[in-house]
Amino acid sequence: MKMTAKALATGVCAAAALGIATAAVAQDLSSWVDSEGTISLPDNFRTEMAHLGSWFVPEGDASGFHNVYTEPESVASFRENGVFPDGAVLVKELRAHSTGDYTTGAGVSYENETIKQWFVMVKDSTDRFADSNGSWGDGWGWALFKTDDPSTNVSADYKADCLGCHVPAQDKDWIYTEAYPILVE
Repeated sequence: MKMTAKALATGVCAAAALGIATAAVAQDLSSWVDSEGTISLPDNFRTEMAHLGSWFVPEGDASGFHNVYTEPESVASFRENGVFPDGAVLVKELRAHSTGDYTTGAGVSYENETIKQWFVMVKDSTDRFADSNGSWGDGWGWALFKTDDPSTNVSADYKADCLGCHVPAQDKDWIYTEAYPILVE
């Protein structure tokens, strides 16, 4: 069968449009999500995102400071609408802590330079990747990054790896907003 130049051009254009549309689906979420729903740890989040707030866990595997960040525009949208917008990226950096005695008191805890891990959530109310990627569902993309390879999301199943910790916050879209005064100031 002989393909005409017009048919070939039409096929190439259709394939290109499909590729652009697929990329656009992810791109309207975040530049940290690719066309397959793979989530990346954002670069420079400490300097380019707003610090929502911190949690301190004194003991156990999750001990340390849990510092949470998001984009300034996501903060503005939450203040206006009471929910995070689609595409909002939340990064939680878990840092180890040390304790010392200072003029402000004895046994003062402070975060140190040791990073334990990072968590990333990306808001997606349409659950566009839920059927094809185990890191997506319940309105969010969920990711866990370890310090030995911060380029790889080690969570393949958000229900098993992430959701359990968020169940108490289910009625608040899975986010513990009470530690983030910037959202209501």
